[in-house]
Amino acid sequence: MSEVKHETIGITGMTCAACSNRVEKVLNKMDGVEAQVNLTTEKASIDYDPDKASLDEITDKIEHIGYGVLTEKVDLDVFGMTCAACSSRIEKVLNKQEGVSEASVNLTTESASVEYNPSMVDVQNLIDRIQKLGYDAKTKVEAEEKQSHKEKELKKQKTKLIVSIILSAPLLMTMFVHLFNMSIPDIFMNPWFQFALATPVQFIIGWQFYVGAYKNLRNGGANMDVLVALGTSAAYFYSLYESFKTLGNPGYEPHLYFETSAILITLILFGKYLEAKAKNQTTNALSSLLNLQAKEARVIRNGEETMIPVEEVEVGDRLIVKPGEKIPVDGKVVKGRTSVDESMITGESIPIEKEVGTNLIGSTMNKNGSVEMEATNVGKDTALASIVKVVEEAQGSKAPIQRLADVISGYFVPIVVVISIITFIVWISIVQPGQFEPALVASIAVLVIACPCALGLATPTSIMVGTGRAAESGILFKGGGHLERTHELEAIVLDKTGTITKGKPEVTDFTGDEETLQLLASAEKGSEHPLAEAIVAYATEQDSKFVDVDEFNAIPGHGIQATIAGKQVLVGNRKLMQDHNVNVTDYENNLVELEADGKTAMLIAIDGEYRGTIAVADTIKETAPEAIRELQEQGLEVIMLTGDNERTAQAIAKQVGIDKVIAEVLPEEKAEKVKEIQLQGKKVGMVGDGVNDAPALVVADIGIAIGTGTEVAIEAADVTILGGELLLIPKAIKISHASIRNIRQNLFWAFGYNTAGIPIAAVGLLAPWVAGAAMALSSVSVVTNSLRLKRVKL
Repeated sequence: MSEVKHETIGITGMTCAACSNRVEKVLNKMDGVEAQVNLTTEKASIDYDPDKASLDEITDKIEHIGYGVLTEKVDLDVFGMTCAACSSRIEKVLNKQEGVSEASVNLTTESASVEYNPSMVDVQNLIDRIQKLGYDAKTKVEAEEKQSHKEKELKKQKTKLIVSIILSAPLLMTMFVHLFNMSIPDIFMNPWFQFALATPVQFIIGWQFYVGAYKNLRNGGANMDVLVALGTSAAYFYSLYESFKTLGNPGYEPHLYFETSAILITLILFGKYLEAKAKNQTTNALSSLLNLQAKEARVIRNGEETMIPVEEVEVGDRLIVKPGEKIPVDGKVVKGRTSVDESMITGESIPIEKEVGTNLIGSTMNKNGSVEMEATNVGKDTALASIVKVVEEAQGSKAPIQRLADVISGYFVPIVVVISIITFIVWISIVQPGQFEPALVASIAVLVIACPCALGLATPTSIMVGTGRAAESGILFKGGGHLERTHELEAIVLDKTGTITKGKPEVTDFTGDEETLQLLASAEKGSEHPLAEAIVAYATEQDSKFVDVDEFNAIPGHGIQATIAGKQVLVGNRKLMQDHNVNVTDYENNLVELEADGKTAMLIAIDGEYRGTIAVADTIKETAPEAIRELQEQGLEVIMLTGDNERTAQAIAKQVGIDKVIAEVLPEEKAEKVKEIQLQGKKVGMVGDGVNDAPALVVADIGIAIGTGTEVAIEAADVTILGGELLLIPKAIKISHASIRNIRQNLFWAFGYNTAGIPIAAVGLLAPWVAGAAMALSSVSVVTNSLRLKRVKL
């Protein structure tokens, strides 16, 4: 029996003693497990025999009975990856670590995102495991530091490339002698002169390929470095063997391939340099977002104004913002008036008026007034920081379409090595029996042309550029998978209030006396519903006096019930009146007329008797008809979902051009309505404000939240539209279509390149240096094609 191990696991979702008892009971039924579960600390203390049960099995059991195991997430920067086989290998190893629930490694962003159980996994152990594989890793550094590291690496690559070009250029001339029968000085054809030029390229400049190949093979993997090291070494050492044959035999004419090995390494370095430069451009969207941040803030401390770095601003600080300056952090106005350009966050081009009590978004531009503000969110809690985080996570995530490429990359290099060996055998035994050189050249060409780099870059570069392009327009995709699935939508369900309409209704009609208005407004003052706010605002304008409310009860989907000065007040729809036996049949025609005009009409009853009607209208957003027309032109079925009655809903739908309406839906029924549409076999996108619509946003295939910058972290949604601009919805679908089309193009050319390239090389139609150039340019072409997404017109 092995030694019993002890672990403490955090458990989420337990609400009472019955929960903790259930978890404890289930765990103790497992063979070799003894557990004690503490409800207060929400932790399980577990002793287990590793021969009979693993921690992964224990956590699976906890999750199977409906509870969660506390996990944390760490983002790592990974250095040294050269191709898709590298990222695939690291991802596979991390996912095998006990306690790691999910690991995703992105070649383009050179990052790893790992979700793990903190009681079972130490982040340093993850880093050590990556280092054992031959790479380097550290916890995510700040964007500026990472950019600086990338620039240093790029400079280093450029220096190596220049030296390699200088040493390889004379060898390139010897190739022209063979190709075009050119005449050059004899020294260039001397084997030892070529040896002197090729050796530094092979073993100093090209040493990185040997190191990478050794580390990968040592850990049971194989990547591009293996192919390059094998191919160039074969050419180099055969040339060296031929050079030695000239010693003591001056008349012997050696068959040298020093130029092949040196030029291959140079071309591969050139391709990697171009690829690195292009990959840097894919992060421009994130860099431009970071550059929007204010650098300094004018803070009032000890009664004096002081300029400090924005990083030093604390919650509660009083700040002065003058015209033409950026709002340093999120906050609210405590003194003064101004207008603020929030277009960089919300997409709204018209400056927004700000007065005491209104919110300010950090990094937006103060236009024409000086204000004093109080900081409410600083550092990583600001709206812009939230946006940057969403974009960063989206760019680092994997789309499902990438999984196929990852699987293929994992097996690709060993298969290519086998094909290369078969090519050599076929040539030396069948095509040209006994001829070593043509067999060697063909096998080298196979090794060199079959690099999986393009395959690994095909998806992540498109995801990075696509999500970045979307973010620039105010569209935040939470991950690559959401970007991929958005283009599959067949139906779009739009919530009415706050989505199609502005969400700020106004009273248009009122029938009733002064007492009725007073009681109505007093009752509605206790409600946070937008309609209630409109009624209170109307009563204030009419100089109506408010009185204390004894009891207040909101009845979702029906209205409100209140007790004021001993009087029972009801405000709501027909159903509410029917439930309380209030006769309103005589006023039906008036209700129908108001509703036909798109107004929300509410009946008022006091002590069981009808006392009046109040109508409220919520105006539609100016761009709603155009946005809905664009969605319909994209082939989507557009549906409006609302709690309003049928007549009011149809009136609004008619104004914006929507044919299908689902009305009189209670908030808790919205998710069910979305499911009903899905049962028709349609992929459904739900658009809402992320509050009452949260369940529906979760149920939908793609949840799209309409929100301002301060609501960017709506957890229920897959996509967030900043500023409430409906025209961004068809744009989100358009960028999804463009990104997926781009990914498919990349994968087609990456697969096609290798599918066509390997047999062409195997039959001897490609010289190794041509294969090297083609391999290098394939990766560059994939990244360059992805960058075209930056120019997509939205």
